[in-house]
Amino acid sequence: MVSIVIPAHNEAAVIGRNLKRLLEGAEPGEFDVIVVANACGDGTAEAAAAVPGVRVIDTPVPGKVPALRLGDEACRSFPRLYLDADVELTAESVRALVRACARPGVLACAPVPELDLDRVGPIARRVHRVHHRLLTPTRALAGVGVYVLTEAGHARVFPMPDVIADDGWVHTSFAPDERLVVSEARSLVRPARTVRSHLNRRVRVRRGNRQLAALRRPHSTGGEGGPGLGSLAGLLRRREVSPLDAAAYLGVLVLDRTLSRVRRDKGGWGSDLSTR
Repeated sequence: MVSIVIPAHNEAAVIGRNLKRLLEGAEPGEFDVIVVANACGDGTAEAAAAVPGVRVIDTPVPGKVPALRLGDEACRSFPRLYLDADVELTAESVRALVRACARPGVLACAPVPELDLDRVGPIARRVHRVHHRLLTPTRALAGVGVYVLTEAGHARVFPMPDVIADDGWVHTSFAPDERLVVSEARSLVRPARTVRSHLNRRVRVRRGNRQLAALRRPHSTGGEGGPGLGSLAGLLRRREVSPLDAAAYLGVLVLDRTLSRVRRDKGGWGSDLSTR
């Protein structure tokens, strides 16, 4: 058995479909699935409870990390898998992740993310295409929507504090040789649909990175740095992205950094452009 914790806030539109996708082909008792519906104003808890084999915890307490802690306390076994409610994962990928946890020295692992760009705007699609390829070599446990912990790895991570980026906390808890990206496993991630939404998410990522740096995480790279222009040039040379992709990415990057400076000067890091 593998325990699977899914924190969910107002995910009634997708939670039922994603749970059925996860459990399709699973053996009886193979997955212990716990959905923690936190401060939901829609039918998330009801939609999750309608799927056979799913336990639901309905809590009025908002926040992803409190939901993760609550779900973790209800788990029955190791390894434990933590899955974002809007990310799709198959039973076959779960099994591949569980097998990877049995490898000597592995304390945590994650799948390879794939982007669902079907309903994403044209400029945002180009930005995501470049951003995804730039981060792939170093992403590991962060930004995938899924991570798995062995019992020893769990002791390194929990009880999880009230951090902005739970996946960043997990990623920086392990040395590179203790965490593994499992090529046989895939997660389907739905990125921001618009440039505005992407910029809002960048604000949160930046805040999370700054918090982790301040907490002096043992395996943090620190700061807000990422792949540089040399990495982008390499993608262009290898024709992994088009010149139009690169131009869209650079344009949004300039806008992102300009807004960051304005917000830093005004002390407005806690505010977003919009909620969506």
